[in-house]
Amino acid sequence: MMNILNSRQGNSKDRKENNQDMKKKSIAILQPEVPHYREEFFDLLRQKCETMDLYVYNSFDDTRKNGFKINTEKLKFIPNKQVKGFLFYNPRVLFDKRYDVIVLMLHFAHITTWLLLLTKFLHHKKIILWGQGISVKRYLKEERRPDWKLRWQMALADGVWLYMQKELEMWRKVFPKKKMVALDNTLSGVDDMLAYRGDKSALKEKYGIKEKTVLIFCARFESNYRRTDLLVEAMKRLDSKDFGFIIIGAGRNKPDFSGFDNVHDFGAVYDTDVKRELFAIADIYFQPGWVGLSIVEAMAYGLPVFTFKRSEETKQCVEYSYIKASQNGMIFENMDECVSVISTIAPEEIRRLGDNACELVRTRLTPAQMAEKAYSVVEQL
Repeated sequence: MMNILNSRQGNSKDRKENNQDMKKKSIAILQPEVPHYREEFFDLLRQKCETMDLYVYNSFDDTRKNGFKINTEKLKFIPNKQVKGFLFYNPRVLFDKRYDVIVLMLHFAHITTWLLLLTKFLHHKKIILWGQGISVKRYLKEERRPDWKLRWQMALADGVWLYMQKELEMWRKVFPKKKMVALDNTLSGVDDMLAYRGDKSALKEKYGIKEKTVLIFCARFESNYRRTDLLVEAMKRLDSKDFGFIIIGAGRNKPDFSGFDNVHDFGAVYDTDVKRELFAIADIYFQPGWVGLSIVEAMAYGLPVFTFKRSEETKQCVEYSYIKASQNGMIFENMDECVSVISTIAPEEIRRLGDNACELVRTRLTPAQMAEKAYSVVEQL
């Protein structure tokens, strides 16, 4: 009889522990802002949590001035002070007893984050750090020797979200037992992009685009690292009768394209239907430098990505590692190679590369998968 009672008590205890393990976690996340392309990820992540609150430290007006559409209903502003690149924010709201985990940015200039990491023994909050894990501007140096400040932050954290697999592999060598995951950075709406295929011929006629092969560029012209000089040089050297360019984007560093008859400049496009039609017209996504999330959009529309090799002169964001030369895009060493390849590549090869790009998004880069990977670290804490 005693054995039976012990067995029942043991089973009851196991069920209780399992129920505790299955309990949804409540989290708070700190970000500079939440642009429209990140909303689907947060909505899906929120469904996995008991509670999820989003705190931002950039003002809503500043976010709009930077060209982002935002939904302010789901955001909470956290009081802060920014001085010469350093951020001091008020941590009191993050101490809410509802939160099991707080997700802060993997950023060495966030002074309050250091304080929260160093005082975990007082506030007892589990901390996940989220970031690229590397400086895009110092990428070639830091991929050989990871930044010591980020290393200290990660050592103090309970878990880490990195954007990409390449940087995860780099930090795994430093912290083999750390609870870390690569989210595989993506953007809202890729499922709709994957499903959309427009009538290329009809759309070309609609927009008055007559060139046989069309390259599209879609990014804001704010960064000094876009390598717009290479974009303009390609326009000059490719046959204007055969190759056309669609430009989507505005910004202070935008070149004057008015001298090119084969350049179709649409400026900033906020109409999703128009944007989809322009991507449907294009055959190749071409961005010489500083490629980021825009290449995921291009791949979702079935376009291969053509760009230049990462170097000190041509910097690339972490999403650059999605591009596999001759598999889902092309990576050029120099302009001569760029012009030669674009001038001679067969339409069948462009379609093959585009199909592979589309498959990468379909199998790895959906917001649902990104949310699943993010929560996998949360539930371990």
